[in-house]
Amino acid sequence: MNLQWLAWDQLPWIKANAGQWRYALRNAIAMCLALSIAYGLDLDEPYWAMTSAAVISFPTVGGAISKSFGRIVGSLLGASAALLIAGHTLNEPWLFTFAIAGWLALCTGISNHYQNNVAYAFSLTGYTAAIIAFSSVNITDITTLWTIAQARVCEVICGILCAGLMMMVLPSTSDGEALITSLKQMHARLLEHAVLLLQPSASDTIRVAHENVISQILTMNLLRIQAFWSHYRFRRQNNVLNYVLHQQLRLTSVLSSLRRMLLNWPDAPDALFEALQRLLAELAKPACDKYRLAQILRSVTPATDGDYRQRAFCQRLRYFCWMYLNVLRWIRLLDRADADTRFQPPPVPALARDSDSAEAGWSALRTFCVIVLGCAFWINTQWSSGASALTLTAIACVLYASVPSPGGSVTLLLKTLLWLFAFSFVMKFGLMVQISQLWQFLLFLFPLLVTLQLFKLQQKQRAGMWGQFIVFMGSFIAVTNPPTWDYQDFFNDNIAKVCGVLLAWLAFQILRPSSDARRSRRHIRALRLAFLDQLRQRPRLSESRFESQIYHRISQLSHSRDEQARVWLLRWGVVLLNCSHIVWQLREWRAGSAALMTFRDNSLQNLQQIISSRGVRHSSLDRMLTELEETIATLLALENNEASELAGIIWRLRCSLAQLKQAVPA
Repeated sequence: MNLQWLAWDQLPWIKANAGQWRYALRNAIAMCLALSIAYGLDLDEPYWAMTSAAVISFPTVGGAISKSFGRIVGSLLGASAALLIAGHTLNEPWLFTFAIAGWLALCTGISNHYQNNVAYAFSLTGYTAAIIAFSSVNITDITTLWTIAQARVCEVICGILCAGLMMMVLPSTSDGEALITSLKQMHARLLEHAVLLLQPSASDTIRVAHENVISQILTMNLLRIQAFWSHYRFRRQNNVLNYVLHQQLRLTSVLSSLRRMLLNWPDAPDALFEALQRLLAELAKPACDKYRLAQILRSVTPATDGDYRQRAFCQRLRYFCWMYLNVLRWIRLLDRADADTRFQPPPVPALARDSDSAEAGWSALRTFCVIVLGCAFWINTQWSSGASALTLTAIACVLYASVPSPGGSVTLLLKTLLWLFAFSFVMKFGLMVQISQLWQFLLFLFPLLVTLQLFKLQQKQRAGMWGQFIVFMGSFIAVTNPPTWDYQDFFNDNIAKVCGVLLAWLAFQILRPSSDARRSRRHIRALRLAFLDQLRQRPRLSESRFESQIYHRISQLSHSRDEQARVWLLRWGVVLLNCSHIVWQLREWRAGSAALMTFRDNSLQNLQQIISSRGVRHSSLDRMLTELEETIATLLALENNEASELAGIIWRLRCSLAQLKQAVPA
């Protein structure tokens, strides 16, 4: 038996550093304070205040504030929905069943379709309505329903206010400092990524690194949101932060385009790779000089009558260097700016946040079916603890429908509740039954909560289990006012809660979420449709918006275990994004010769023939690749500057389209 965890230096209180102690103390004090105030307000189920304080126990100020607003709005909407549904349908059980199931399905669909605070608020709206409505099915006086709803909302707001107070008393590290540091690190990481990509060799390491860079940039958007809520300075600079993130995504796109050109240019001169190394080394210097970069670029940029491929590559490389320096300049301006400084960067849209509509609809249908089934069983059997079971079913279905592995998350919740069942029995009937004052109970609860919070921080593999243990502990030990000590009610309610989660687990096993392969196909089809829109005279999405949507969809499968699904989604996204940039460049390109403009227009029109919503038309693709080669040869024969420039752009288009030969035919 391994007893190493009992060693003195392995105990959680000894291992904890200052940051972990601050986090644990802040959350434990907030939960105890919320429980005490709820008791002082004479609320009937004060443990919901403790649970609310636990739910928003975020390590950063911005995260706690944004989730607090989402929780307050969600709780108010959920309570209002419960009043309307229960108030009008309590005398009609089946009407109540379909009304509450429909409301929970709607909240599940919206929370799956959107992200961040909108998703969180509608998750809260759903299961707050379930908590209030299911617990009020046996009441006969409508004023009692209002009292229950009022008490639940008061308990939630009490927990939020206590958590916010403790965040001010024991603040964590600044969200703004974390964001600025992350932006600097990400910018340096992009340079390392450029060193990896701009080499002739090919390996799976490059693909994995590309996925990680995209995921990290999109993750920084969450840091931007937290910084927005935590400090006035970053609310004023929100447009700059959004612009920087867009530009870092664009840098990733440009690197992908440069790599695609190198892979389709096997006889690239050695001098080009030497210049690449010097450029990247120069960009890595803190005092990078634009004039020095221009000298290095000039040394490898051919004349008008030189190699059109090298000329196109050097133009794109120069675009990367200037953009890299521009983003670095904006990051430095952000770092030095005070709360009164305002900047006006070029306008860009917000990063894409919408999700898979089909999956959101499927999750809504699953929630509706399982709630109707559970209510039907409850109505026919007159189960006294049906409210507890259906409440946990609703929470599990709404909350875990949008996680990457909902079946695994519900399984973990089921295991946690079984442990809580045993723990709460010992705690309630072994300790709490002997306590007559709240302060005596808090003397035991406070060190317990501190220890559990430290476990959550230190045991990374079990962090999810400890988090669920802390959140659901209040509802299992059922700290009510006045307290109750009924064995039968305790066992019935807690067994019902386990059965409710088990019902949700069955729902996720029977009405399974879509496989990653199916989700990948849906994302790819959506990207193809969006790209066809880019080929129109007046596209619905701007270049930046389309780029953001592609990267957002790629990130949806970043944690998938289906490597084939991830590879094809990334491949399609990169190809369509490179083609999109070329399409916008061709649109803006102008020449004095009508013949050259005809070549440009033909290249744009031919793109519509090779890609459809269903895939690639390989016969049209082969024909277009041949036509592009002939167009390049014709343009080079003209021997003028504009023709050579257009030949380079069309060559880039051919390099991007060549990768589609591996795609499945439409």
